[in-house]
Amino acid sequence: MIHFEKVSFTYQGVMLKGGLHNIDLTIQKGECVLLCGRSGCGKTTLTRLVNGLIPYFYPGELTGATYVDEKNIQTIPIYEIAKRVGSVFQNPRTQFFNVDTDSEIAFGMENLSYPKEKMKRCIKKTMEELGINNLIGRSIFELSGGEKQKVAFASIYALSPDVYLLDEPSSNLDMDAIEELRCTLELLKKQGKTILIAEHRIYYLRELADHIVYMENGTVSRIFSTQQFLSLSDHQRHKMGLRALKLSDVHPGILPSEKQRPILDIKDLSLYYKKKLILSNLKLKAAPGEIVGIIGHNGAGKTTFSRTLCGLHRNYTGTISWKDKKQNAKDRLKRSYMVMQDVNYQLFAETVEKECCFGLKHPDLDAVKQAMERLGIYEYRTDHPNTLSGGQKQRVAVAVSMICEKEILIFDEPTSGLDYESMIRVSKLLKTLSEMGKVIFVVTHDYEFLTTACTRIIHLDDGRLQEDYDLISDNLHRLHEFFLRSERRRSFEANGE
Repeated sequence: MIHFEKVSFTYQGVMLKGGLHNIDLTIQKGECVLLCGRSGCGKTTLTRLVNGLIPYFYPGELTGATYVDEKNIQTIPIYEIAKRVGSVFQNPRTQFFNVDTDSEIAFGMENLSYPKEKMKRCIKKTMEELGINNLIGRSIFELSGGEKQKVAFASIYALSPDVYLLDEPSSNLDMDAIEELRCTLELLKKQGKTILIAEHRIYYLRELADHIVYMENGTVSRIFSTQQFLSLSDHQRHKMGLRALKLSDVHPGILPSEKQRPILDIKDLSLYYKKKLILSNLKLKAAPGEIVGIIGHNGAGKTTFSRTLCGLHRNYTGTISWKDKKQNAKDRLKRSYMVMQDVNYQLFAETVEKECCFGLKHPDLDAVKQAMERLGIYEYRTDHPNTLSGGQKQRVAVAVSMICEKEILIFDEPTSGLDYESMIRVSKLLKTLSEMGKVIFVVTHDYEFLTTACTRIIHLDDGRLQEDYDLISDNLHRLHEFFLRSERRRSFEANGE
């Protein structure tokens, strides 16, 4: 179905980084293949060969050939490739062409000249089978990151291609949405579709993947069968830069530090988007050094809360005080720094090193170097940020947060697109910032990261604060249960219970 024949590729202007070297790989029709490896190992580049983005969109030096259905991708017009291959990118925003969900889902069919009635049937079928009727008629700009990911997938599903390419599809999804994604992939397998997934969060794919392709430095280092992969020890897997295979094996292991007097006080905070109430009467206090994880379903208001906290969202009621002094939006902007979910919004400079100094009048160059070294991006210091992989871009934004002298730091999905080693680097960075007395908030669906980095977790859902999990109290057990319920349900179903 898909065959890579001695393929090598180097991106134009990028020497020996992010490319591929002598790839020989065959994926049979109907197989689900997981591409895994450290950030920047070439997973995304491999998928770009299949959907024609290389060489049509990303120029560079290409040798060898990529075949889909025995046809060389380089000889097929891009619109013909689109009929056979559907792609869901790591950042769904980059593949949107419309301002509302219905038009976005219909866009591909319109370009392939589907009759109007057929398009309506396909849209209805897609909405029902994917369970996303709640997204009908919505503005793209009002969607959460996870909801955007669902719409991007639906726009491809409506075309029913033979090959599905997914690049980090779980990166912005909550636990329930990941379970829905797993069920959808299971449905695609039953339909005989060929699935190629580049992913760091691999636990939900352990029962789906037929083969696991492990990549290193642009090469296929090893191909595992499912059984071989599952037999790897935690030590072996971590040494390879890979995440957990079972969330049930991940347990909170952070020792709580002595609490200090709270300096951030949030009282009766209610958040609105236009006239819609997002969160109601939120009360929260935070002390210096706390790393507060924020969890909840997609669309629960986590990002809106974060934007309000740092002064970017101003449609709210209630008070936010710092050291007993009320803070307006301007005060909070001066005091806060936010690493956004889509880091492309905040990368401006022409090199990684200059990005780390951007906007600082008198940057500490030693601190800049140390931050880049800690996060494993020092070797890319002279590269343009936009030439990096998604995970590497994320680390650049995190490095900036370390260098700037702000007192409240907010991270929105900081481990999106990160491998195990990079996740641990970010966790250690947060602990360093905590020791400096910063108040840190982390919006994330990444349970593995939460257990590694956070000292406290708050749960937002249904318009209110549902739970405040403290590491020294018994209710942390309920946090573990909250994240593992879908995994337990699959186990029960497998045993016929």
